[in-house]
Amino acid sequence: MALIVQKFGGSSVANAERIRNVAGIITRAYQQGNDVVVVLSAQGDTTDDLIEKAKEINPKGSKREMDMLLACGEQESIALMAMAIEALGFPVVSLTGWQVGIHTSSSYGLARIYSVDSTRIREELDRRRIVLVAGFQGINRYFDVTTLGRGGSDTTAVALAVALKADLCQIYTDVDGVYTADPRHVKDATKIDEITYDEMLELASLGAQVLHNRSVEMAKRYGVRMEVLSSFSGNPGTIVKEAVKVEKTYVSGVAQDKNIARIAVVGLQDVPGTAYRLFSLLAKNKINVDIILQSIGRHNTKDISFTVAADARDACAKIIEDAKETLNYDHMDVSTDVAKVSIVGAGMVDNPGVAATMFEALYEAGINIRMISTSEIKVSVLIDKEDSERAMRAVHAKFFQ
Repeated sequence: MALIVQKFGGSSVANAERIRNVAGIITRAYQQGNDVVVVLSAQGDTTDDLIEKAKEINPKGSKREMDMLLACGEQESIALMAMAIEALGFPVVSLTGWQVGIHTSSSYGLARIYSVDSTRIREELDRRRIVLVAGFQGINRYFDVTTLGRGGSDTTAVALAVALKADLCQIYTDVDGVYTADPRHVKDATKIDEITYDEMLELASLGAQVLHNRSVEMAKRYGVRMEVLSSFSGNPGTIVKEAVKVEKTYVSGVAQDKNIARIAVVGLQDVPGTAYRLFSLLAKNKINVDIILQSIGRHNTKDISFTVAADARDACAKIIEDAKETLNYDHMDVSTDVAKVSIVGAGMVDNPGVAATMFEALYEAGINIRMISTSEIKVSVLIDKEDSERAMRAVHAKFFQ
């Protein structure tokens, strides 16, 4: 008998038919003698719908009250799923984040999990119940409901797997696993049987939407064995683990991210400490920066360009604008007409010429590169957003065909 944590995303529980399908998956795992803990996301577009309702009432509603509202979606899912499992004749209980004892920071809308009290779940498992847990949420020291940000249900599932010392954490989605590229955009993309934590973390951070990067980071830290698989097909999925077969290709996948903005700060003083003042200011305001490019100094000035998430664009621009006298720059340019295309692979470090092959693919497709960022296991380029789909297909073809 094993202890399995399963997580089902919003598309997997979007309607009554899909809820019944997932109830079948859960109960089959239970019938095999396993202890089963299940984390559920809100149904379909429920979270987006709740956000729109909030905007109708108050476009500037507080983050605390938004968390109170958004947590309702997952609570709805677990209650409906419990009813579906009850109808099949199996013992089940649904629990919210606070009932489970998921303790978080007080950063409403983007809380971090501090600890999980597994007592209540273990008591329910000892009664041989299937335990359903509302994903994406927890409770802070003030006993307020908090949410973990987009993709937070993945993080909930991994945190529970860690706390319960689960044998396996299964993340069910609407695709069969992790692919060499998004199969919705690249028809020749193929499923990867196994992938390392580091590769999966890079892909998740670079735009692949299969897993949330925080969940992968936690799984790597605590050695949680993960499997990404489909709630619709019943096929084996992709195993995420520390090491994989050595004969695998040196590039594991291609990812794109259109949800970014490029900010250029033009005419900064070309003196020591300029970059520090700029980026320490952004860090202080919790703005995450990705690709950075600094120009060669000219006439005692230099330009610094960098990318941020699109939803951080306005906040970032305001911070820099408010600090214009301190930073002493000429002007700032902001653009969202950009996208990032990346290749990821643990074997890249030992295979020279990988970046050149990627650049060759983009050259042959007539796509211009604006910025470049590299690490031991990834190469990212910033290009025009209108070219992103074509770029991803061209790069994928170069490495996988």
